[in-house]
Amino acid sequence: MIERSLVILKPDAVQRNLIGGIINRFEKKGLKLVALKFVQFDEKLLREHYSHVANEPFFPELSKFMELTPVVIFILEGLKAIEIVRNIAGIRSTDLGSIRGDYSISSQRNVIHSSDSLSTAEQEIKRFFSDKEIFDYNKDESKYMIAKSDEK
Repeated sequence: MIERSLVILKPDAVQRNLIGGIINRFEKKGLKLVALKFVQFDEKLLREHYSHVANEPFFPELSKFMELTPVVIFILEGLKAIEIVRNIAGIRSTDLGSIRGDYSISSQRNVIHSSDSLSTAEQEIKRFFSDKEIFDYNKDESKYMIAKSDEK
């Protein structure tokens, strides 16, 4: 099934000049970039996006970190995009070969966020992008990478 996943490149990725290399990893896999922008988090947006951890003791530190610089937010589209993005991003900094495994050593300053389910992706995409900011276009390479029978 063709899906969309939201990805956030956190302040550490921005400061360390990792943006292009990270996006390139997803593009090399065959995922299509359909939306991209810089966003500056404020307290309201942080509380909304991180509502599941807003009452945790580490939240104030996380908030300060996420407000340091603009972040890069984008949407990737493709076959099983949620699972593929999560695998490329990694879950922990010890997941060698993943983005987190290659570029982070901290559980909180871990370079990247990605949607963990279809329902989360839908909510996150609506939070950060209007419909007119998301582009639907044909990309010929997909016909070389995805069989029609895969799309079911």
